[in-house]
Amino acid sequence: MFKASLRRISFLALALLLPTAAVHADDDSPQARAQNAVRVLNEIEQAPDKSIPGDLLKDAKAIAVIPDVLKVGFVFGGRRGEGLISVKNPDGTWSNPSFISFGGGSVGFQIGVSKTDVILVFRTERGVDSIVNGKFTIGADASAAAGPVGRTASAATDQQLKAEIYSYSRARGLFAGVALDGSVLKIDYDANAAVYGQGITPRRIFEGGVSNVPGSVVQFRDALEEYTAR
Repeated sequence: MFKASLRRISFLALALLLPTAAVHADDDSPQARAQNAVRVLNEIEQAPDKSIPGDLLKDAKAIAVIPDVLKVGFVFGGRRGEGLISVKNPDGTWSNPSFISFGGGSVGFQIGVSKTDVILVFRTERGVDSIVNGKFTIGADASAAAGPVGRTASAATDQQLKAEIYSYSRARGLFAGVALDGSVLKIDYDANAAVYGQGITPRRIFEGGVSNVPGSVVQFRDALEEYTAR
C-alpha cells in the first residue's frame, strides 16, 4: 500500500517536473541533433587530459553520442535522450550514422531535473549486431563498464571486466566513465525516415546505401574520422 502511494506521488512529481524541462528543450530536429552530437564530440575530445583514450576510439566497432540526456526524478526516476550512432566499416572508415533514442529507469532517493551528455564506445560486434536489429539493453545484451578517461589512460582493468561497451557521461563540465546498466538503446526510425527517406533500414544506412546525406549528419561521421585517426 505504501509503495503504491509512493509510486503515485512519484508519477505526480514527474508530471510536474517534465513541463519545466520541456520549456528549456532545444530544437529537436534530426539536423539539430546531429549538430549537438558533433558539438559534444568536439568539446570532449578537445579537453586536455579528459578525452576518451585514443586506443579505445581507434579500436571501436561503433560509437554512439547522445547529447543532453534528460534525467527527471522523484524517488522513481527516468532518463531520456536522442542521438546518433555510427559503425566501423571493414576498411576502417565510419558509416553514415543512424539516429537513436536512449532511455532507462532508476530507483532511489532523487529529485529534480538534470541533463548529461552520454557517449558509448562499442568494443565488440555483438552490441553492434543488436542495435542493427532495432534495440538492445546495456548490461543484458552487451556487457558494459565505466570507461577510463585521459589520452594516456590504460584499459587494463577491462581484462577482468571483459566489457563490450565503455560508457561515459558529462554533466556540469565533468567528464567521466559511468555505469548505465539497464538503459535501452533503440533505432529512431522516424528520424531516419526524415533524413534518409521512408523504408530505409539501419543496415542499409550503415552499409552505405543512402545518398543526399545532409551536411550536419556528414559532419558527425567526419568528426569520428578525425578523432579516431589520431
